[in-house]
Amino acid sequence: MELNPPLSLAALDIDLFLRLAVAAGLGLLLGLDRELRGHAAGLRTHGLICFASSAMTVSALALFYQLDGARVDPLRVFEAAAAFLGIIGAGLVVFAKGSVKNVTTAVHLWLTAVIGIACGAALWPVVTIAGAGALILLVILNLVEDRAFPDTEANTE
Repeated sequence: MELNPPLSLAALDIDLFLRLAVAAGLGLLLGLDRELRGHAAGLRTHGLICFASSAMTVSALALFYQLDGARVDPLRVFEAAAAFLGIIGAGLVVFAKGSVKNVTTAVHLWLTAVIGIACGAALWPVVTIAGAGALILLVILNLVEDRAFPDTEANTE
């Protein structure tokens, strides 16, 4: 069996650490709001999804360059993440008493995976804008909704 040549532990560097650590940190931060509100997918789930997406992307890119692009398509990371999160998201979304619950959480997990993929690819402008945008959309807009629409079903998600 022919395998790719192994990377030595000397390949551990600040760039690799930064890609994975930023993903883990942002995932935890994005999950904090969901955790504090008692939703199904919280701190650990968001942290793990973002970290795993980053590690998956780093691995795909490393193999692509290590094998000179032969039989390796790093864009398949998106397909794998989308398929996995489709399953997780479908399990989260619940239709009960005439309303749909957990859609925001499911979509937020998908966004967390995208941010993890961007971290793994070291697309720092995308990470910055997507991370800030996610925090604004999830936390700040939730505060606005709570004040503007205090008794609506949208605020129970």
